Order: sequence, then structure tokens, then C-alpha cells
Amino acid sequence: MGQRVTITDVARTAGVSVATVSKVINGRYGVAQATTTRVMEVIDSLGYESSLVARSLRSHRTHVIGILVAEFEPFSAEILKGAAGALADSGYELLAYTGGLHGRGEGWERRYLSRLSGTLIDGAVLVTPTVVEAGNGVPVVAIDPHTGPTGLPTVDSDNHGGAVIGTQHLLELGHRRIAFVGGRADLESSRLREQGFRAAMADAGVPVDDDLVRAGDYRKESSREPVRELLSLPDRPTAVFAANDLSATAALEVARELGLRVPQDVSVIGFDDIPESAQTEPPLTTVHQPIQQLGAAAIALLTALLDGGEVTEPHVRLPTSLVRRGSTAAL
Repeated sequence: MGQRVTITDVARTAGVSVATVSKVINGRYGVAQATTTRVMEVIDSLGYESSLVARSLRSHRTHVIGILVAEFEPFSAEILKGAAGALADSGYELLAYTGGLHGRGEGWERRYLSRLSGTLIDGAVLVTPTVVEAGNGVPVVAIDPHTGPTGLPTVDSDNHGGAVIGTQHLLELGHRRIAFVGGRADLESSRLREQGFRAAMADAGVPVDDDLVRAGDYRKESSREPVRELLSLPDRPTAVFAANDLSATAALEVARELGLRVPQDVSVIGFDDIPESAQTEPPLTTVHQPIQQLGAAAIALLTALLDGGEVTEPHVRLPTSLVRRGSTAAL
């Protein structure tokens, strides 16, 4: 539509009065449940940002921090652990919310922030969000946003440097024909990891074969076919660098299905160092990023904002390091 959605737009679409929409937004009595449900569905579908109205009528803080994730999976689970640990004895409670990976569309976080802020939460942490400006009137911190530094305070890891470290490890083992299975195309972390891979290859004077660069979307299921294609090539790669551990786990499984031994026939390295990476067969060599610390750092930024403190560094970047296990070996 291109213009900001107004309360009048919501009322017109829902077939009710503006006063009724206002009552629903602010949780007042006198509205039938069916009407309330219909109005909230319209607010969701139109992306109406109702938080400013709700906050204007709020007389107290909830002392609840929301954390929004696309789905509950190993990476976000570690973020949640770090966030929860950072809030221990802080006086704040944590509300975890998922919009669901499929069917939400770009900017789903903004729609749900509009519904949660001002009534349920004082502020929010967004994990891998698609929004760069929350526009909801409450403090928000983003972890691994889809773009670089934004209008929001952000926390991420040294994705470029980590990919350089991982690639250098494979090069030092003698590998030259190295495949790269990338992550989500809409995330800055994915772009930086591929850039780091290419930079390390260039520094070593090893050309990147673009036929060996595939997209895996950071998901185990969507990585299996790209890996199968790579490992079925007549001149298959001797090593696979996967942009996250879930994709690397898919590589381990596909290699085994094809009768290839890891690391004797093909080396595999991941990125993240989720707890499951130490339990694969063989244990996965990976680039460690301090995932729980990402959650804790985001909470530190957010509580500072909520408590009226100053944030001297709004964009925090944490270091990465190599964890050597059994899935990589000399060529």
C-alpha cells in the first residue's frame, strides 16, 4: 500500500467503529470475543502499529522482555539460554515468541511487536530480523540482522573473520578444491561468511570454482540436495565448508549415504558450534561463535536502554575461533 496503516483502515477492513478498534487495542471491556478476534486478525494482516496508542495509556512497566525468533532451532535455543541467564536476578522476565518460519513474510517481526509492545513487554530482542527499523515505540535490539548496522542496536559475531579462519584451516590441510554451502540469502551473516571464504581463497592464490558454491539456506533439509550434487560430481570437492552446523551435519549424512568417509574422503567444516556439533559422527570441526554470549550481550544493551542508561557502543561484534574435531584431515 506504501502508506502507514491507520486505525481507520483497521476499522474499515474489520467492519467496526474506530472506537471498537481502540477498545480492542487497549484491552477494554465491552467487545465481543468474535469481534476482538476479527480486529486482531486485521491488525496482523495490515501490519498496523498500535503500540503508540497502547503505550500512551499505560501507567506502569511490565518488566517483561520479549525475544522474537523465526523458529525454535539449535541456534535460537542457545540465544534464549544466554538471554535467560543474563536476566537472572535482574527483575525482568523473558517472553519467547516465534512467528513461525513459513507464511509470515518479510517484516513479520514489526507486526508482532505492534501487538506485544505497550501491553505485554517493555522491550524486545529480535533474532535474525528482516526489519531494520522497528517503529514500534519501545526499545529493540537486533541479533544478526539481515543487513549491516541499522537504526537498531545490534549484536553479531565476526562472521567474515570466522569464515577466513575456517577456510585457512582447510587450506593448511592441503585442500584446494573446496566447496562452500552458503546460508540464508537475506542475512548479512551469510554474505559475510561467503565473502570471508572467498577472501581466504584469494589470499592463498586458490581460485574459487563457482560450480562448487551452493545455497543451503542455513537449514539441514534444504542443504542435503546441494551437498549431494557437490559430492556426486566426477571431480568432487575434497572439502566442504558449510555456512552453519546444520548444513554441515547434512553434509556428513549425505557423504555417508554416498559411501564416502569423513574425513578420509572428504573433510567437512561448519560454523556456529552448536552443542550438537560435538555429538555428530565424526565430531564436527567448526567455527565457534559465542551464541549464548550474543543473547547475553543483546540483553545487556536492552536493559541499559530500559533503565535509562547510555549505550556507548550500539553495534557489538563478538570474536569467532576455530574448534578442531574429527571431521577434517590433511589431504
